[in-house]
Amino acid sequence: MVHAVQGDAPYRVEITAAGHPITSDETPALGGGGTAPGPFDLVVAGLAACTLITLRMYAARKGWAGVTIAADLHHRVADGAHIIDRRVEVTGAPDEAAIAHLADIVERTPVTLALRSGFTISTQLSPASA
Repeated sequence: MVHAVQGDAPYRVEITAAGHPITSDETPALGGGGTAPGPFDLVVAGLAACTLITLRMYAARKGWAGVTIAADLHHRVADGAHIIDRRVEVTGAPDEAAIAHLADIVERTPVTLALRSGFTISTQLSPASA
């Protein structure tokens, strides 16, 4: 469950996600204060988290001690299309076959698949109760 309310600056948002506080804000170029990640940064951060968690789970199941994983992701818009460039770095993998397995798995992480297939979003807008 995610709950969000307006913050104390024009586009700042105070979010509670699974009981944890998160803040979002737009960049100054878009009229925000630039005090926190923007909405697309949060989406990309979710993909980054899922990428590392999934690969770490797989490495642990295989018993690959000493495998470390890092990722750099970048969101951009080109010709109206949203593109996420993802670079994953794995160190300590036992061999090239392990790297090949991880390369296959990274394309099938749950958030990767959800973003690629799209979401159905159901929205209800109503006045707040007094």
